[in-house]
Amino acid sequence: MEFSILYSIVRTAFLDSFFLTLTSIVGSYGQLFLITGILMTVFKKTRKTGIALLLLYFGVLLFGQLLLKNLFSRPRPCQIDQTFALLIARPTSSSFPSTHSSWAFGAATVVFLNYRKAGAVLFIFAALIAFSRLYLFMHFPTDVLFGILMGIILGIAAVKLSDRFVNVLAAKKSEI
Repeated sequence: MEFSILYSIVRTAFLDSFFLTLTSIVGSYGQLFLITGILMTVFKKTRKTGIALLLLYFGVLLFGQLLLKNLFSRPRPCQIDQTFALLIARPTSSSFPSTHSSWAFGAATVVFLNYRKAGAVLFIFAALIAFSRLYLFMHFPTDVLFGILMGIILGIAAVKLSDRFVNVLAAKKSEI
């Protein structure tokens, strides 16, 4: 059934270009979210959100990329059906979960919990990234759905941890 969903996606030259551009902006390991987190920590107003983004990034890297992908070792759609014409190089890593979806939805969650309007816009961006994984034939729908769920959970946890971290630092600063 998952293959039937992937095969039913309408593909056009415009969408090919759009989703290739989106994928290159995000980076193969979600570098966009790492760089954004680092930049946000520079400014006092966005530091807490930046810390949460960094916690999220490394959480997805640890749990999704290093642990779950190796634990499940699920082949990607493009590794099973090698006749499907790919727009990007065939990856060698496993399919489950979609860490791109995790990073995108986790980042949208982090930003939404701190800045509602910007976060709402980022959820649209995250949905496009998640769909791009299907469009590009890199992931099965269940990989993407689990990635979305994992990203939201890790995003909430990252915000709670960053709040705690910032509060502890503020308390120590006030003691001085």
